[in-house]
Amino acid sequence: MRPLRAVEQNITRVSRCLLSGGLAVLPTETVYGLAADATNPDAVQKVFEAKGRPAENPLIVHVGSVEAIEFWCSNIPPGLDALAEAFWPGPLTVILPKHPRVPDIVTAGLDTVALRIPRHTVTLAVLEESGLGLAMPSANVFTGLSPTRADAISPEIIAKIDMILDGGPCRIGIESTVLNLVGDPTILRPGLISEEEIASVLGFGLSASTPTERRSPGQYRKHYAPKIPARLVETLGDTEAGLTFTYSTNPNQIHMPTDSGNYARKLYAALADLETRDLKEILIEMPPRTSEWDAVWDRITKATNTS
Repeated sequence: MRPLRAVEQNITRVSRCLLSGGLAVLPTETVYGLAADATNPDAVQKVFEAKGRPAENPLIVHVGSVEAIEFWCSNIPPGLDALAEAFWPGPLTVILPKHPRVPDIVTAGLDTVALRIPRHTVTLAVLEESGLGLAMPSANVFTGLSPTRADAISPEIIAKIDMILDGGPCRIGIESTVLNLVGDPTILRPGLISEEEIASVLGFGLSASTPTERRSPGQYRKHYAPKIPARLVETLGDTEAGLTFTYSTNPNQIHMPTDSGNYARKLYAALADLETRDLKEILIEMPPRTSEWDAVWDRITKATNTS
């Protein structure tokens, strides 16, 4: 399947596909997502089947405007307006009390729903033209690497979908920050938007506790993992393969940026490159242990977890 250019005609084709219950891969600023009409349980079921995703793992619903949020949630909690003004469209997902009209399959039967307004002109155009909310997890096989380019989508996913819209490389490269606003505000998944930035907008610190239910994607111990086993190390040896902060000493080493934002942007693409090679193991040099690297640490810790 060849990805479609993101022109008006193809945006219309993809919108019609989604309205008819089909599946499409769309670009966002974070990663490419596997989209289905979130009001259509049969279409959403196909997302779970395509990914091999457990039914207990809720999906994020992507919408095109703040006004659309009211369709999906039963009430707007304090602080959402300020967060929306500061971070939407953008890489922030918010967990809210769900409206009874939201299909249980989308929320894994929970009383909450995860919502986001993406910052990508192509997907925003599809959302506007279709008028849908889109259940759209990353377009990867469950626990695998999330694709950040249209040509990085795995054959297993391509075999189960109808269309791909090519929006170019993803600007951020890792999944959104997930903030639970039901009860005490809590970060469930770190991302580009930091806890400090969110606390500054809300005007108070966030809770360290987490819900007992899995209210957010990305909460499994092993996730975002290449097909080749990966391991964290202090430093790569000259003949070893993996991601390094120093200059590469062999063709199987990829030099990584020393700032967290550019590192995150390159991370999945670099791992995807290495997993296509004839390697027994991928080594990842540990980044700094500062708060700005929290999202990267979350991804590489899950990518290297063997349990």
